[in-house]
Amino acid sequence: MINNKGKLIIAAYRLPFKIVYQNNHRELFQNSGGLVSAVLSLSTQKNYPFSGNISWVGHSENTALELQELTHEAGPIDAIPVTIPAEINALYYEGFCNDLIWPLFHYFPSEANFDKTYFEAYQAANQLFADKIAEITEPGDTIWIHDYQLMGLPALLREKFPGNTIAFFFHIPFPSFEIFRLLPVSWRKYLIDGILGADLIGFHTNDYVRYFLGTVQRLYPQYEQRLHYLNLGNRLVEIDAFPISIDFNKFDDAYQQPEVVKIRTEIKQHIPHKIIFSVDRLDYSKGLLHRLIGYELFLENNPGWRGKVTFLMVVVPSRDTIGQYQQMKTETDMLVGKINARFGEINWQPVIYQYRSLPFEELAAMYSASDVALITPVRDGMNLVCKEYVASRHDNRGVLILSEMAGAAAELSEAILINPTDNDDTANAIQRALEMHPDEQEGRMKALRQRLRIYDIDTWTNDFFAQLSSLETEQERLKHTYLKGKTMRDIKEKYANAASRIIFLDFDGTLVPIERNPQEVRLSEDMAEILRRMVAGNTVVIVSGRDRRFLEREIGRLPVYIVAEHGALVRDIDTRLWTPVYDSMDDWKGAIRPIMDLFVARCPGAFVEEKETSLAWHFRVVADKQYAQRRANELSWQLHNFLHPELNLQIINGNKVIEVKKTHYNKGTAALSFLENKPYDFILAMGDDTTDEDMFEALPETAYTIKIGEDLSAARTHLPSQKDVLPFLKSLLASPGKL
Repeated sequence: MINNKGKLIIAAYRLPFKIVYQNNHRELFQNSGGLVSAVLSLSTQKNYPFSGNISWVGHSENTALELQELTHEAGPIDAIPVTIPAEINALYYEGFCNDLIWPLFHYFPSEANFDKTYFEAYQAANQLFADKIAEITEPGDTIWIHDYQLMGLPALLREKFPGNTIAFFFHIPFPSFEIFRLLPVSWRKYLIDGILGADLIGFHTNDYVRYFLGTVQRLYPQYEQRLHYLNLGNRLVEIDAFPISIDFNKFDDAYQQPEVVKIRTEIKQHIPHKIIFSVDRLDYSKGLLHRLIGYELFLENNPGWRGKVTFLMVVVPSRDTIGQYQQMKTETDMLVGKINARFGEINWQPVIYQYRSLPFEELAAMYSASDVALITPVRDGMNLVCKEYVASRHDNRGVLILSEMAGAAAELSEAILINPTDNDDTANAIQRALEMHPDEQEGRMKALRQRLRIYDIDTWTNDFFAQLSSLETEQERLKHTYLKGKTMRDIKEKYANAASRIIFLDFDGTLVPIERNPQEVRLSEDMAEILRRMVAGNTVVIVSGRDRRFLEREIGRLPVYIVAEHGALVRDIDTRLWTPVYDSMDDWKGAIRPIMDLFVARCPGAFVEEKETSLAWHFRVVADKQYAQRRANELSWQLHNFLHPELNLQIINGNKVIEVKKTHYNKGTAALSFLENKPYDFILAMGDDTTDEDMFEALPETAYTIKIGEDLSAARTHLPSQKDVLPFLKSLLASPGKL
């Protein structure tokens, strides 16, 4: 976990407290929820890495003074209220957040309202949060931002506090790009740019991570992506899955609490047969109607179960002043009435339906009294109800039926997973669950409980902050260190005293400047002269993505090793013969070339360069830069979808070029092949492109690696620009004691 002396600042839409007035006396109530539990558990840990109380910034209708007085008494959280004018808050929270983002990201685009005033209010509210956080933020503080209401906030804070650690966690599903692209272009950019202001971005599942990275790839193909890391040039951003969990012990211990035992006994007395239980907020994403229809079909198909099972369905009020939610409640009421009228008897009610909130003891009793939990949202970011049910089953009994559309389904594989819109699937799952042998129930439940016991809310929090700490270490490693002073003297001294030296040099952007038209590039006489001088007493290797014909033309006359097409071909210094590093068949080009040609036709000025071992789509000379970038984004996306792992192909997003080549070789493997043949006591590598990162990472720690430009890099030092390369090489050759 990070070792940080600053404080932790939490930013979420709501403060975790509310003030209630009873008999002229103020009382502070802590809101329930996974995030509040996680933060409180973090603050009580022995290795808590922050100083002082946690500052929680959120919206509240109470005054700062009221909250300050009571939260100091309540515990380790200081409440910092953000005042949002009522008119803006209505358009921001009820509008953009819940009338657009919520339905859209839950795959209900027909329910989404694309109102321009919503977006303007969203920007204004995020700015109010940024201004309030700016009032309390100091160097060394860590800011942890939560959920879809504050997607613009990380970038706003990054601009104000570039040196502070910022994290972001997304609690709802992140949709595929085909859904996300329904947002207007400027809105998309604001939201993605906003989230990318964070150092660490967390989602519940790997699917959401993949969808987010796919969206970034479509909007910004120039951002280098490696595993779950994005290199934005000046910063490294990590995107990973952190499935939020629950306080396992709280629910497990509740099983034997006297009040819970009492309520559970009363439930069993009132309902002496099998119980199916569900509890959800009133929301179209929860699949309430599908759930009831599936249960109705079960009763229709299994008349022997009538009178022997009851569905105890609790719906928690939510947004019931909104028309579509009122309509949903009306339809639910009618369907419950229909089922009870159709199948009910004098002494048996098929569905017991309650529209209310449940206190903890009653909820825990219902969890532990039920034989089956029916949790079937049509889309849910995680769903903690199913985890609470499992944790409550101290007796290792009960069966969980869970929608495969819930984020928790990725973890809870021992549940009976169903498609919630498939009524037959739901009905069959209910029958299977009710008839499951106790031994099978126990085996499944033990496995589920053990997984949740290990990865509880404390582990989730520790995991998140451990990743944040690891990322800080990686960012420190990749931080710019410009080549000057002591570092320059050290390189010159090691160079002068070395007996055997090897120097790897990239071509475009290193030996020559980047040109608008790649075919117009020429090696200057000054640089050619330096290379001629450098080969005396050194092994010099030019490592380029260019094809061998071009390289022969520009540097073929020089006595240097030449590596072409990112390591695919190597020219020997003595024989001047070219050798393929990997015997690669190019039959794959026939499938890729038509895709690139189509985008040439759609983007006047772009062209395809066919090399011996790769295909490159260039768009540097396209007049309309924004249009070209959009076409490049689309091409990159199509290629990523087309290239299956068995093809062994990779996509390289270079400087105004998208290239496809085999995965078996790169500049790193090419550089290492030279080191295998002869020991060197001085190794130097220079490059400017993303493809040079393979070389920087492959070389041993003793090597001197130099990145040209300001982009974040695995290289240990930087030169500001290509113009600085020639003076550096001249200075190196002037080192005293050179052989």
